[in-house]
Amino acid sequence: MSNPIADTRHVAVIGGSTGIGIAAAQRFVERGDRVTIGGRDSARLAAALSELGENARAIAVDATDADSLRNFYAEANAIDDLIITVTRRGGAGAVTALADFDLLGAFAGKTVAHLVAVALALPTITTHGSVTLVTAISAQSALPGSADLAAVNGALEATIPVLARELAPLRVNAVSPGVIETGWWDELPEETRAEAFSTFAQRAPIGRNGTPEDVAKAISALVDNGFITGVVLPCDGGLRLT
Repeated sequence: MSNPIADTRHVAVIGGSTGIGIAAAQRFVERGDRVTIGGRDSARLAAALSELGENARAIAVDATDADSLRNFYAEANAIDDLIITVTRRGGAGAVTALADFDLLGAFAGKTVAHLVAVALALPTITTHGSVTLVTAISAQSALPGSADLAAVNGALEATIPVLARELAPLRVNAVSPGVIETGWWDELPEETRAEAFSTFAQRAPIGRNGTPEDVAKAISALVDNGFITGVVLPCDGGLRLT
């Protein structure tokens, strides 16, 4: 009998046009899987598609819009493995600033977007399928200035074992990245960004920040192992330990 995890599969990556998302998509394309990427920015989708090649296709989707998600799944058709990397840039800051921060928007842009994307995907995912969410190590750390990020990602990570039990035999896992050098940081001035990267790299036990490819490897490990479900896998170079 063939192993459903080993066969060529259809992998959908929502948030797949940049950063961790495109790195994950590239990893699955390179091993011969069919890959569908989704994102809001048509120019980025087109650029990503040109990188990924003929085994990939792109469908526009706004993960904060339920109808857009329904259209994405209808067009994508049957999916074996769903990966959701949707995030909302920015948000770190002192607790004293939370009253003026759009905390509801932060939850809507990530926690709610991920959960709704999972719920609407269920009729489309095959029996031996998997869902892998991308959270953030702020949920497992105690970094001053990250209370909002910890709340948003902590709420999402708390759902992983619940989803794994409720949706079994569908497997549900998450990867929790640390500081990954992607465009997520682009809103910071260049000098501030460089200083932050240097500080975090020095704090991490392995002595560097992560790359999108590091997280893509963690994602594929969870997708490929049919005996893992309900886990949140840190991919942070040990930063949460400091």
